[in-house]
Amino acid sequence: MAGDLTEGVAARVAALLAANPNVERIHLTSDGGLVDEGQALGALVAERSLTTYVPDVCASACTLIFVRGRTRFLAAGGQLGFHAPYELGPGGQFEAVDPGAERAAYLAAGVTPDFVARTMSVAPEDIWIPDPAQLRAAGVVTEMVANDRFPDSTLDADPSLQGARAEILRNFPILSVADPAAVDEAANWYRDGYLAGRTEAEAVEGLRQRASAAMRRQFRAAHDTTIRALGLVVLTDLTAAETCDAVAAGDLITLDETLKRVRPGSAGLAALLAQQAPEIRNREVRPGHRLVPSICTGLIKAVRRALTRTPHEAALALRSILLNDPPALFASAAHP
Repeated sequence: MAGDLTEGVAARVAALLAANPNVERIHLTSDGGLVDEGQALGALVAERSLTTYVPDVCASACTLIFVRGRTRFLAAGGQLGFHAPYELGPGGQFEAVDPGAERAAYLAAGVTPDFVARTMSVAPEDIWIPDPAQLRAAGVVTEMVANDRFPDSTLDADPSLQGARAEILRNFPILSVADPAAVDEAANWYRDGYLAGRTEAEAVEGLRQRASAAMRRQFRAAHDTTIRALGLVVLTDLTAAETCDAVAAGDLITLDETLKRVRPGSAGLAALLAQQAPEIRNREVRPGHRLVPSICTGLIKAVRRALTRTPHEAALALRSILLNDPPALFASAAHP
C-alpha cells in the first residue's frame, strides 16, 4: 500500500485481501491521511493477523496500521513518524482533536504508555521520528531488517516502466548521459524483477552492474580527449583504497559517487561526457607528495605513465587500464 490514506482505501485493501486469502504481509509506504481509514486498515490487519513492513516511510495515520501487525518489521534506514491527530480548519489551519481513539489504538497494540504519551504531545504540524532503539524499546517495531529480507517495494507507488526508469535515474543520475537504450534495458530488468519479488538488495546490485557496464561502453566510445581527462581525474582524486578497488573492478558508478563525495558540488564523471573535455597539453605528470594506500600504487603508476604518452597512445592505454572487462591488471599495465 503506497500513497495517502484517502477515502475508500480501506475498502479497496479489504477487497484485495478477500480475493487473495494467502497474503501474509502488507508493505506500507505513506505519509498518512484520514485517521478513520488508518484505523479501519489497522483493524483489518489485526483481524487477518498480517505482518506489517515499512521499507521507507510510514507517518501519521499510517502508523495506526503498522502497529496492528502481528509482527512489525522496519527496514534499515526506514522511518516511522508520529504526531497528535488533527483536523484542517478554515483556511487550512491545523486544529487539534481528541486523541483518545488514537491513544487507545496504540495502547491496544502493546505500545508502551510513555511512548504513546510523547506521541500525543507532538504538535500536529510537527513530526517525531524516533530512532530504531526507541521504537524497539516501546514495542512499536518487532525487528529491524536489511534490504535483502523482503521483496523490493521501491516501485510500489508506480510500477510502470516509466516509474522504473525514473527511479533508476534518481539513484544513478550519471545515466542521464548514457545511451537511452541502456537505461530502458535496465528499467525492463528492474520492473520484471520487482513484479517477480526480487529483493531490494538484489535489485540494487543488479542495477549497479548494469549502470557501470553502460558507462564503460559510453566512455569507450568517447573522444580521446575525454579519456585523457578521465585519466587525470583518476590521478588527481583517487587516493582511497575503495576508489582504487572500484577502478580495478571497472565500477564507474562507485568512482562517480566517490568523486562527488570528495568534491562537494562536483558533477562527477557525467561532466566529462556531457560536453567536450578540454584539451590536455603534453606535460610530465609528477608524483604528488601524499600518502596513498598500497593497493593504489599500481593504478597511479599505470595512469601516470599513460598520460606521458602522445594523446592517442595515452587514450588507448587509459581505455585498457580504466575501462576493461574483465578488470585491469595494474601491475602489468604500469610497464611499457
